[in-house]
Amino acid sequence: MTDVPQETLADATAVLHSALAGDSDAVVGTFDAVVDRSGVAGAYDVAWCLAATMVGDRVPRGAWTLDFPGIDDAAYDARWVARFVSAYVNRDVDTGEALFGAALADGQLPDCLLTLAGSTVATLRRRAG
Repeated sequence: MTDVPQETLADATAVLHSALAGDSDAVVGTFDAVVDRSGVAGAYDVAWCLAATMVGDRVPRGAWTLDFPGIDDAAYDARWVARFVSAYVNRDVDTGEALFGAALADGQLPDCLLTLAGSTVATLRRRAG
């Protein structure tokens, strides 16, 4: 990620610190504060940062497909995270925004963001060994 506002990076870092500590209330509180300050677009930017953190720097350019056996049977938030991260990897901002809007309209966005934060932390822990 390049040209990300410092405030967005700070918010993403706060989400990750809270998720690492297992404090889901603080994760939700940080996203709520972002929405209060910057609207839903601000929360989207933080989520995009979390996807970038999960994916890392070493993903070659190209088209990627989602390989998630049983995705259609997974819970809404797990499907959403898999598809949102896939959109990030493919640099498909339109799909990422559509997924974000759909989760918001479905009343599922808080759970999706919480799952995204948890998945990012799990990925970071796995990488650390």
